[in-house]
Amino acid sequence: MNFFTEIKEGVIISLNSIRANKVRSFLATLGIVIGIMTVTTLQTAIEGINLAFEKSISAVGADVLYIQKFEWFGKDDWEVYRNRRDINWQDYEYFAENINGAESVCPTVGTSAVVNYQDFTSENIPVFGTTEEYQRTLGLDVDEGRFFTKRESDGGWGVCVIGYDIKESFFQNIDPIGKVIQVDGHNFKVIGTYEKMGSMLGLFSLDNRIIIPINKFFKMFGTRRSLTINVKAPTVEALEDTKEESRAVMKRARRIPIGGKDDFGVNQQEAFKQTYESLTGLIKTIGTAITLLSLIVGSIGIANIMFVSVKERTKEIGIRKAIGAKRVTIMLQFLIEAVTICIVGGMVGLMIAFPLSLIINAVLLPTVMPLWVVVLALGISAFAGIVAGFFPALSASKLDPVDALRYE
Repeated sequence: MNFFTEIKEGVIISLNSIRANKVRSFLATLGIVIGIMTVTTLQTAIEGINLAFEKSISAVGADVLYIQKFEWFGKDDWEVYRNRRDINWQDYEYFAENINGAESVCPTVGTSAVVNYQDFTSENIPVFGTTEEYQRTLGLDVDEGRFFTKRESDGGWGVCVIGYDIKESFFQNIDPIGKVIQVDGHNFKVIGTYEKMGSMLGLFSLDNRIIIPINKFFKMFGTRRSLTINVKAPTVEALEDTKEESRAVMKRARRIPIGGKDDFGVNQQEAFKQTYESLTGLIKTIGTAITLLSLIVGSIGIANIMFVSVKERTKEIGIRKAIGAKRVTIMLQFLIEAVTICIVGGMVGLMIAFPLSLIINAVLLPTVMPLWVVVLALGISAFAGIVAGFFPALSASKLDPVDALRYE
C-alpha cells in the first residue's frame, strides 16, 4: 500500500467516523470552529481596515508636512495646546519667504457654512480657504474645470472648487461648472470639481468640501483663526530634512528663543501610521489570544475523541498488525483522522466567518477575505489536528497485537 493510498483510506475512515458519531464529533470540533471563525473574521476585518486606511492616508500625503497649532497625537494636556498662539498670516508669510528646502507651500483655514443652490440648502458644509498653491502642494486632482489662479486667489474672487459629494448633492445630472452657489449668503461661481477622495479613516468625508480663495475667506469669516501651513517636501526621502528646516523657520517666525519649547506642531503621515499600527497590534494580540484559547480547547476535545476511537478500535488495530500493518501505518491513519476532523471544523468556521464578514462590511467596518486568509485558516486547523492526534496515534501504534486481539 503506497503513501497516497494510505492517506485516502485514512480520510475515508475518518469521515465515516464523523458520520457515525455526529454529536460527539460536533462537540469535539466546536472549539476549532470557534477558533477558526474568530481568527478569520478578525483577519478579514483587519485586511479591510488596512486597505481603507491606506486609501485614506494617501490623502494626507507621504511627502507633506502640516504645521499647525495642535499636534495630531501629542502627549501634553489639552490645555497646553489650547493656550498656544494661533498661527497667523504673518507667520505664514515669513515661513513662505524663508523656507528653502520645500517644493511648495500653501496655507489653509477652514470653517463650516450654510450653502444654497436654487431651492436646495445644506448646513455645516466644510469651507476651506487657501491659495493657488494648494493644488500643487496637496496633490489635488481636478476632475472637471480648473483650480483658481494666483490672480483670483490674491484678489479674493468669488470662485470655488467643490468635492464629489457637493457635486452629487447640489448638481445631480447637471454640469456644475459655471453655476453660482451661495456660501453664507455670498455668491461663488463653481470653476472646478476635484476627483473623489473618499473618507479620512472612515471618520469624515474628504469629498464634502468647498475650496475658496483665502482672501475671500478672510473677508467673509475674519482673520482670527489659526492657519495650517502645508509644506510639500521635494521627495519622501527629503521629508525629515524639510521637517527640521520647517521647525527652525517657524521658531524664527514666532520669535521662540534658542532652546525654547515649540508652540506649534509639525505633523505628518507617519503619526497616523504609528497610532494605527499600535491599535491594530493590540487588536491582533487580543484576537490571537482568543483564537489560541479556542484552539487549545478544541484540540483537547479532538484528542479525547481520538483516545476513545483508539479504545473502540483496539481489536481492529490488533488484526491489522497481525496481518502485517506497520506501526507508522497505524499512526498515520489516526493522525489523518484527527487532521480531517479539524479541517472539517475549520471549513465550518470559514463558512460561518464569510457571511459574518459580509454583514460586518455592510453595517460596521470594511472587510476583505483574501485567499491567503482561507489557506491560513485551514493550515491552522491541520496543525491543530496534528497536535491533537499525535499522542492518540502514538498510543495506537504501540499496541501489542496479541493484547489488542484479546481486548473486549
